[in-house]
Amino acid sequence: MNDSNYCPHTPQEIQEMLSVIGISSMEELFAPIPSELRAKTFNIPPGLSEFETYDKMKTIAGENSSDMVNFIGGGFYDHVIPAVVDHLSGRAEFYTAYTPYQPECSQGTLQALFEYQTSICRLTGLDVANASLYDGATACAEAAMMALRITGRNRIIVDGCVNPFSRQVLKTYLYNLDVEIIEVPPLDGVLHQEALKLLLNDEVAAVVVQNPNFFGSIEDFSSIVGQIQSVGALVVASVYPISLGLLKTPGEMGIDIAVGDGQCLGNPLSFGGPSFGFIAAKKASIRNMPGRIIGETVDKKGRRGYVLTLQAREQHIKRHKATSNICSNQGLCALRGLIFLSSVGKEGLVEMARLNRDKAEYAKARLAGIAGVSVLQTAPTFNEFTLFLPKPAEAVVGALMKKGIVAGVPLSSYFADSENALVVTVTEKRTKKEIDLLVKELEVALCS
Repeated sequence: MNDSNYCPHTPQEIQEMLSVIGISSMEELFAPIPSELRAKTFNIPPGLSEFETYDKMKTIAGENSSDMVNFIGGGFYDHVIPAVVDHLSGRAEFYTAYTPYQPECSQGTLQALFEYQTSICRLTGLDVANASLYDGATACAEAAMMALRITGRNRIIVDGCVNPFSRQVLKTYLYNLDVEIIEVPPLDGVLHQEALKLLLNDEVAAVVVQNPNFFGSIEDFSSIVGQIQSVGALVVASVYPISLGLLKTPGEMGIDIAVGDGQCLGNPLSFGGPSFGFIAAKKASIRNMPGRIIGETVDKKGRRGYVLTLQAREQHIKRHKATSNICSNQGLCALRGLIFLSSVGKEGLVEMARLNRDKAEYAKARLAGIAGVSVLQTAPTFNEFTLFLPKPAEAVVGALMKKGIVAGVPLSSYFADSENALVVTVTEKRTKKEIDLLVKELEVALCS
């Protein structure tokens, strides 16, 4: 240990703590961590001044490629963000606000989050929503835990078309619980409904689906929802909020709980975060919903006011009866979602959704015209679709990156026998010129 390190504990104190937990050294403490995952050293270089640190960070940031044409999706999307989103969310009264436990001095934040909840309810067609979750994947896991509490059962069925990241987070959340998770393998990029039906019984707490799914396929779950609910199970649907400008809402399908990621609602990509997750449900489920819930009321003079409501569900009131220990309430990111939806408006959201769909259809048709390339889906798609290439997708993506194009997400890391599969995403930001460039360079890459 060198003199530049700071450690508040003496060697004697460290040894005492190790003795209490029954080990003899720090090396033994970290032994369960695989060697390849351990830090090589904890000795850090001497500190830098503010100017030196800023200059170093600029140098590192300059190594990033910032002018790539982006056709990546898979849960995070390159959408337009109106300037008003940055302007309003950057105001100090919002930017510095904390969880509004004291309503008398938090009315602005409370009203904003109440309006956010209202927007999510209108977007999903469901009755109640909370004031945001960490991200879309954790929202999916929280919804599954809601279903476990509501039904008292211990089995979750997950469609294999659900985003792999959400499925992994779900497994992590439920790892130490006595819960069985069963995945239904995809069938041509959609839910294998016949396989699902064979698994339905009175032990199933919930079935988790996604629309549009990870392959980009759109599905109307209306017909299967009733069959799932007939055995007493709930239906959890992960949805892409921009797509709801065109698609049937979860409420219209009869779905019990809707979740999703709000990154596409006014939050930049930012290397994958921060974002916010949303969750909406039928009113009967509200006491099992995790997180903050803002309610509208009146004070003793009859004036409208806002408060945190149903707080007996939360850990700061009844820890042992809390529905979840959600400390990472993404209030500022959720506020950006509200400002985005308010500025775009109902008709604007419909127009944005149509642009996504129409541009993706143009790209799909052009790309499918390349020799050796085919489209997975027979089902309709929104702004993502899966291509089968005559070459390994990772190699093709690598070749196109040298041309300034990020062509999509290779599926080989997530699904077996998918070495040549590529998910391509086209948002409203992609121009005809950029799509045509993708087609041209993909054709070159496949012929070389």
